[in-house]
Parts: sequence; C-alpha cells; structure tokens
Amino acid sequence: MVKSEPVLGLSHGGRRLAQVNVARQRADLESEAMGEFLAALDPINRVAEHSPGFVWRLRSDATHGATSLRDGPYSMIVNVSVWESYEALHGFTYRSPHGAYLRRRSRWFLPGAAPTTALWWVRADERPPVDEALRRLHYLVTFGPSPRAFTLRRRFEPDGQPVRRQGRRVS
Repeated sequence: MVKSEPVLGLSHGGRRLAQVNVARQRADLESEAMGEFLAALDPINRVAEHSPGFVWRLRSDATHGATSLRDGPYSMIVNVSVWESYEALHGFTYRSPHGAYLRRRSRWFLPGAAPTTALWWVRADERPPVDEALRRLHYLVTFGPSPRAFTLRRRFEPDGQPVRRQGRRVS
C-alpha cells in the first residue's frame, strides 16, 4: 500500500504556523557594518520562499524585503512568516543556508531580551500584520508560552495541547 502525503494546510486541522522574530540592528541598515547581512537578505529570502512548507512572508520595499521599525536609538528588523508546520519552519531556520547566518547574528544585531521569536497558529488563509505579530510577541514576553503565543522549545498544537520535545503531546 502506498502512503499518501498529507494535503498541505490540512495536516494541522487547516491551520498554519505563523512566526515573528525581532532583532535590534547594531548599525543603520545601509551602513558598512550591516553590509554582509544586507547582501545575504535577498538570497536567504529566496531560500525561504522555495523551502518546503513555506506559505508567506511579510515584505517591505523600503528595506530590501525586511520590515524595519525605529525604536529609540536603534532600528529593529521584524520578520513575519507563515509555514505549513513547525517542521517546515525548523528545516528552513536551522538546516538551510539561513542557519549559518543565524549563528553569526551577533555581528549585526544586539543581544535581545528573550524571547525574540513567537509562534502561533493561524487560519490557512491568514497573513498576520506586523502589529498583531508584535502583540503576540509582547504577550509571550509578559505571560510566557501558551496556545496564544509560544516558543520554539515550548510549543502547542493548533487545538491548544502542549507538545513534548519529541513531538508527542503531553498527557
């Protein structure tokens, strides 16, 4: 018997995984100090867009495909995307060329108070705006992981059940 692949978007009850991550830049995006990051931004975005399970990412023409917000003396890069599953997001984040840049992030970004990334489940057709994504991150920082906003290490299923590290639900 041939095992069929799940129909995309239906493997999690029609829900998809949204993520937001923020990082405070060490320097102005157009500065020499941010040159290596800026040069990698478009190629890494293309890797994301062609990764299995990628659905959507927030785009901004003003800052080379990244959304940059001013917060005090520093600018902050905000990334929002939607993926078919945690596994798809994890594969792109850590097992694609993106992972090498992630390991060098301290070259371009200031250390941030954890967490700087929040995950949550959205309807299959939903594309979260920046203000909602930042509210989810703020909720996570304020109240800790919950089905409303969670971390890479403390995740929840779309039905609100916690996920064990090995991918099993907590009983």
